[in-house]
Amino acid sequence: MRQICAFLVVILLASCGYFNVKKTSSETFLNEELQTFKWNDVDEYPTFSLCDSLSTKQEKKQCFTSVLTGHIFTHLQKEIIVVTQDINDTIDLKLQVSETGTIILLETKIDSLTIREIPNINDLLEESLDALPKIFPAIKRGQQVTTEFKLPIIIGVN
Repeated sequence: MRQICAFLVVILLASCGYFNVKKTSSETFLNEELQTFKWNDVDEYPTFSLCDSLSTKQEKKQCFTSVLTGHIFTHLQKEIIVVTQDINDTIDLKLQVSETGTIILLETKIDSLTIREIPNINDLLEESLDALPKIFPAIKRGQQVTTEFKLPIIIGVN
């Protein structure tokens, strides 16, 4: 009987190793998630209320860019711009939409001829962005996030 009890105790102690549970710390879990996270992709792009009725992600992105470019174009058309030379230029805007829905002009790439002919072009672009309707920020995993994007604007003045 003693031998059976000793044998069972040895088996019981040896089998405890099979019940070890691997503990994963929250830090390790976070690091693993960050490795698989696609930082340059969002679940929903920034949007205007006009674009809410659209269903797909791509349609909403297209709507956002067309409303934005249309608004900038309309604002620039209202201005009286006098030039000595014809201007046909594409201005590249680098924009940021914050997690609160604020849009910021980070950078502009403008041809030197355009800057010479329209010295206040940066101010006009800033004014057009300030007059935008409410922007709803991008969403990533249920959280509002800051996004940056480039937007080409075609300027033609005769």
